[in-house]
Amino acid sequence: MSVVRQQVLYLWLDTSSLDGRVLGWAFHDGASGRGPTPPAQEPPYATGVSALGDGWCLLQSSQLIPSHPGMEHTTSFLKHEFVFERRVELT
Repeated sequence: MSVVRQQVLYLWLDTSSLDGRVLGWAFHDGASGRGPTPPAQEPPYATGVSALGDGWCLLQSSQLIPSHPGMEHTTSFLKHEFVFERRVELT
């Protein structure tokens, strides 16, 4: 019987589209038994579509919430969050 573990990848993109540029990311590897992996200098993928092409499954995308009037140019959280997962078989 094989043992399967989950890997989770968060990508924050510059637009609400999966082909937007990656601005931030986090990777959690349940297959290694460790917590979050520190981010590398370069994102693991250039876009969300690239992650899909590499076998990641999209679990969730963020709600599109309009800015309050007058707040369009303020700094805040990264709002275009996409959560991906893949299952890894341990050998």
